[in-house]
Amino acid sequence: MARFASWYVLATAAIWGLVSATQQPFTAPTTKLRQTDSLLSASFISFVDEIRKNGSIPGISVGVVRLGEGKEPVMQLAASGRKTEEGSGHDLTADTLFGLASCSKAFLATSIGLLMEDYAEGKNATPLPPGLGRFDWDTKVADIVPRGLGWSLQDLNGDDWASRDASIADVLGHASGLPRHDFSYRPGDTPEDIIRRMGSLRTAYELRKKWSYNNQFFVLGAYLISHYAAMPYADFVAQRIFKPIGMSDTTFSPTIANNSGLLTHTWTPFGRRIPFWFDESVAHLKAGAGGIISSAEDVVRWLSVLLNEGQDPTTNKTVIPKSVFDAVTTSQVIVAGKPISTYGSSIVGYGMGWLRTSVGTADILLHTGGIPGFSTLVVFSPNSNLGVVILSNADNKASWNFQLLGRILYEVLGVLPAATSDTIAEMTGETTAPETRPPSLKIRDYAGFYSAPGYLPIRLCSSANQSAHCNSVISDFATIHNSSTLESSLYATFPTVWATHVRLNHVSGDVFNITFTALFPHGFGGDTSAFETAEEGQGEGTVEFEVRDGKVQGFSLVIDQEAAAARKRKIGGGLRETGEAWFTEDASACAQGTLASDFCSL
Repeated sequence: MARFASWYVLATAAIWGLVSATQQPFTAPTTKLRQTDSLLSASFISFVDEIRKNGSIPGISVGVVRLGEGKEPVMQLAASGRKTEEGSGHDLTADTLFGLASCSKAFLATSIGLLMEDYAEGKNATPLPPGLGRFDWDTKVADIVPRGLGWSLQDLNGDDWASRDASIADVLGHASGLPRHDFSYRPGDTPEDIIRRMGSLRTAYELRKKWSYNNQFFVLGAYLISHYAAMPYADFVAQRIFKPIGMSDTTFSPTIANNSGLLTHTWTPFGRRIPFWFDESVAHLKAGAGGIISSAEDVVRWLSVLLNEGQDPTTNKTVIPKSVFDAVTTSQVIVAGKPISTYGSSIVGYGMGWLRTSVGTADILLHTGGIPGFSTLVVFSPNSNLGVVILSNADNKASWNFQLLGRILYEVLGVLPAATSDTIAEMTGETTAPETRPPSLKIRDYAGFYSAPGYLPIRLCSSANQSAHCNSVISDFATIHNSSTLESSLYATFPTVWATHVRLNHVSGDVFNITFTALFPHGFGGDTSAFETAEEGQGEGTVEFEVRDGKVQGFSLVIDQEAAAARKRKIGGGLRETGEAWFTEDASACAQGTLASDFCSL
């Protein structure tokens, strides 16, 4: 949900993009927290306006909070731009609701800690499994997940050590060794489906060897709360966190958010409006990993509690026990083991739902969030007494959010590192153009039915295929692609949470680039012209077909190049063993009659 590929490179490359701005007043939302105009300069809202315009962002909402004398929360809120397609263009307010995306993960980790406290104090609703004496961060996943779900992890060493030894802290700290595999789940899945299929998905690293971001374990975490607290995860969070803090507009339900009139519309990076991505069909599935819908005004309440180490400063009531606060905010895993630029920032660690680093003298905890239509950033600095939330209603806008954060840190804390010539390209390495060779076969010969463990089956179509299914697929893509592109590419429906289709463009030999795309052949909202959108950095990869004796045997899917390289180093092997998944040419599945005839027929 958050785009974490080189997130720290992006942060340090963008955080200090400060520009001059003219004076303009702040918005003044209704709130019980004390609103002030002294935290940031009067010109800050003009800077927000400039970022919004330069970044082609319809709307941005910002909240800043500090604890005053006597720990009274003092906040400042700013809102700029458009909330709705039909609005005036300046209808966004500080109480506008946004999907928090992966900034929701901290709520899940905190909720797991609250459930553990319930067991420690004998307040639990459901007994632990037989033989399990306690539930804490060191509890093994295999011991707490109900046995009937058959949870497991593939182990690169060929044994079941990872399955036996992975703890709650390991999996919520992204140290399980399992990469994202985000295109393996789909609308209609239940959390139980996700948990059962984990054992079919390839790991890339040994347990605790490397930080590897994964959304699915936060689905598992939400399932554990629902199962052991005997109430839906969303209800648990509402009762234990939202309500005590006073996050009155915050919800997991897109329907409730929409009916409130506060929910923002959402846009692609290039300005096309799209539907709210985590609709009710997947809201339950994605609740723990990225399902909270909230506002800058509500999130500053959450931040004020975090700045006070779990105690609500407005009521003096403990919402998060100190032991839970310490556990989730203390780094468990190293993300970057050395400073990654000349800015002088420290190493980067990950707790559970929080990254931890430093900028100058400020100790920084943060998390980004990114789903189609939203780019979010939540930050707090305990030693500098500062909390910040930045919400944008378009995706792939993280760099602009970090520029806003840089301005805030400079204005409030006076932190301004030395300039540097480092660029993202310099830090990540330059790429070279691949060798170009013609395909081994005609494009139409790569079309067919393929299946892989843990993934949806896929029917690849070419423009030469004449089945009803393929004609429908090609005609949808014809709304945005010309005939020459159609003839040199392969297409398929692929209805996952993140995409509706895939497109394979030939690169060289038997290698194709693959894009997991959401296709809108009839547009959306007021614009009915066709378009497509894909997650930048997570929705693209490569497919390499294995051709033997003039016939395709299958293809290897690689989205995470680093994970594929790690598998190759560890286990060796060839094309079939190193990708995220090996999709076998599988005409027999169609012959069994379990799939629709038009889907199987070419």
